[in-house]
Amino acid sequence: MNKKEMIAMLLAGGKGTRLVDLTKEIAKPAVYFGGKYRIIDFSLSNCTNSGIDTVGVLTQYEPLVLNSYIGNGRAWDLDVINGGVTVLPPYSSGKEVQWYSGTASAVALNIKFIDFYEPTYVLVLSGDHIYKMDYSKMLDYHIKNNADLTISVIEVPISEASRFGIMNTFENNFIYEFEEKPKNPKNNLASMGIYIFNWPILKQFLIEDLNNPNSSHDFGKNIIPKSVESGLRCFAYPFKGYWKDVGTVKSFWDANMDLFDGNSDLNLYDHSWPIYSVSQHLPPHYIDESSHIEEALVNKGCMVYGYVKKSLLFYQVFIDRDTIVKHSVIMPNAKIEKGVELEYTIVQEGLVVPQNTVIKGARDNIILVSKMYLENLKQVEG
Repeated sequence: MNKKEMIAMLLAGGKGTRLVDLTKEIAKPAVYFGGKYRIIDFSLSNCTNSGIDTVGVLTQYEPLVLNSYIGNGRAWDLDVINGGVTVLPPYSSGKEVQWYSGTASAVALNIKFIDFYEPTYVLVLSGDHIYKMDYSKMLDYHIKNNADLTISVIEVPISEASRFGIMNTFENNFIYEFEEKPKNPKNNLASMGIYIFNWPILKQFLIEDLNNPNSSHDFGKNIIPKSVESGLRCFAYPFKGYWKDVGTVKSFWDANMDLFDGNSDLNLYDHSWPIYSVSQHLPPHYIDESSHIEEALVNKGCMVYGYVKKSLLFYQVFIDRDTIVKHSVIMPNAKIEKGVELEYTIVQEGLVVPQNTVIKGARDNIILVSKMYLENLKQVEG
């Protein structure tokens, strides 16, 4: 019997264009994070830690790396027989390929997958946020309120509220109004893009939306507003932990640097809520006697001969002698040659930063060092 109480549908097909070269050839959820992880590790780990053993991952943009990384889900203990993780790309039905035209259409075109497990509830997630959350507590809250839809919300600075979908609620958290990126927000309860629906209700809304030629086929623009306006029992679930949408180079850098904050809720050393990932089979890192390291995360296979301060080194990074690396994120297999100075930067995977190169950004001006950036820098200096 396949019946599940709740399954998760994880939206992982976004381009992440504001991350520019970081997402030029891979989907945003596959971008590296935190010294050893990829962004999608957080959502998948949350599912495992919350007792959700059936996850559909909806992919579309540059899916090769992401699909290969997920594999059979073993890294997240999601390689179970009745359930597990299933990658759900667009597919051909009849004469044409049914491309996902929005977040809602992505789920709607996989109704057969959901129906196979006969769930009572469906959890809809985004695969490109950094956070730790127990979805089972959100489900308990949903059931306790006899809700049709529960939306996880987090308080944001009122000055930034216009960037989010805002939930206007009564004292009992019942949602009476939803505003998508309002110019003058009434409060600061921002949607986190995490929804629990009663499946029969969501299924009906998805079918109606899919057949509406005037719809954007989007949860935030269409499904959520319609749910609230239809008079359903919609509740906001207040979340108090760490959550960040790493949609820009600056926010991505900020989230990585938050790992150095001892007071942050983004604690990777919490054994009660581990973040799982695909491990690299590499030798231990090597720290030479000539090096000097102050507060850094150094992964397997790294070789460090220079000066490193408050930076993250992914696996197999090489830092040569007479180098200075400060407040930076160095992606896997990057090589920082002799005499290089880097500050407030993100260095792309596999890049060789040539000798004596000096690149200094600032806390409010993070520089993404890519192949194109180095070529432009060479032309300017040449």
